[in-house]
Amino acid sequence: MANIYDQANELERAIRESEEFQGLKQAYEAVMADENAKQMFDNFRNTQIELQQKQMQGQEISEEEVEQARKVVETVQQHPQISKLMEEEQRLNTVINDVSKIITKPLEELYGAEEQ
Repeated sequence: MANIYDQANELERAIRESEEFQGLKQAYEAVMADENAKQMFDNFRNTQIELQQKQMQGQEISEEEVEQARKVVETVQQHPQISKLMEEEQRLNTVINDVSKIITKPLEELYGAEEQ
């Protein structure tokens, strides 16, 4: 039987070679090559990170911060390259979520069987 870590590494390679990852990579490179898009994307990511850190630390997020984040999201979604990047990221996230469900199926079955 193959080593589980070897299989995990094969899965990692398969993800890298997948259409979804390649699409994401191309979209990311296109954003990084456009200075305006890159600046907007960096601002978007920094806003996300700041709000996530506040949440994790249990700090209150003000209405102003929520409104500011909403405006940043609206702005980046209107940029065609960033919008494409977000679409490609969502496609890859769907694949990763599906794979995660497959990987955790034995645990779900084990613990689900106990509940019945």
